[in-house]
Order: sequence, then structure tokens, then C-alpha cells
Amino acid sequence: MTSFTTHDFETAPEDAQPLLNAATSAYGFIPNLLGTMAEAPALLEGYMTLAGIFDKTDLSEAERQIILMTNNRLNACHYCMAAHTSISQGAGVPQDIIEALRTDTPINDPKLEALRTFAAVINKTRGWPETSDIEAFLGAGYTRQNILEVVLGTALKVMSNYTNHIAATELDAAFEPNAWTTDLVDMG
Repeated sequence: MTSFTTHDFETAPEDAQPLLNAATSAYGFIPNLLGTMAEAPALLEGYMTLAGIFDKTDLSEAERQIILMTNNRLNACHYCMAAHTSISQGAGVPQDIIEALRTDTPINDPKLEALRTFAAVINKTRGWPETSDIEAFLGAGYTRQNILEVVLGTALKVMSNYTNHIAATELDAAFEPNAWTTDLVDMG
């Protein structure tokens, strides 16, 4: 397997350094994912920019985390499941929602469960949902705009999940209390 460097300020390419500074300001440290992405400054910039854009959607923090964590689970990304569990906890996402996302169990709130289900459909069908899937999502109170925002969140997770798979990104100590494995859920 090809090994990847988890960059810091001393080893990162020059174009990645301002982005790593921004990450340190936001998180208090350079998450290993971002240190790994620094190998390709354009990827790091794209990921950080897209994450900022995703935060501007009409979706709440809990709704955004539902999309992100559903994709993390389906893509079996151990790093991002732990990281987004920590992010969700810090953002005040209810613990029962976080646990449902980590174990692939239904969310008690019907509207949020419709979002979880639709995010899974978009991932599993590679963007080819059935008309009935779209109608169910819209029927739960979401909009056509929200459909496309689910696509945006899915694209964001492709960038991070695939990077972690290829690079075998080591979990940061800050996220270790929320370590996740596929043993917690039936991946079938």
C-alpha cells in the first residue's frame, strides 16, 4: 500500500499552509484528514470551501450531520464517523439522532428519518432515486432545493471518505472517544 504523509506546517506544500492555518483556528489543531489532504492543496481547498458552502444551505446542523454521517456509514469511513460524531456532539445534535446514525437505526422524528432515508438512497443509487423516493422526501416536508443540498453533502463526503480510504488516515486523539467500526451496524 502507498503511504501518505499527514502534513503539518513544516512539511505541507506552501499552497496548503494558509488552509492549515485556517483549520487550526477553527479546530485548535490540524485534523489528520486535512493534514493528509494538504498533499494536494487543490483538494484541501476544494474540501474546505465545499464544507463552508454546505453550511450555507437551508438545512439545520442536525440535518446536515444526518446527510454527512449517513454517507460516512455507507462508505464505511471510520475516520469521518468518529469525527462527525464529535462535531455533532459539539453542535448539540441530540444523542438519539447521533446513535441512530452510527447504528443505522431509524430516527424517531419522521421528517429527519425521511432525510436519513433519502440521503441513503442518493448514495446507494449513485444519484438515481426512484420517483417514489423523491415524492416521499418531498412529502415529508423537504423541497427540491433540499434534494440538491443532499447531493452537495454527498459530494463533500466523497472527497473526505475516499481520501481516508486511500490514505488510511489515522484517527485524531480528539475523535478517539467516538471511534466507530462497521461492527456497530449491518453493512449489507
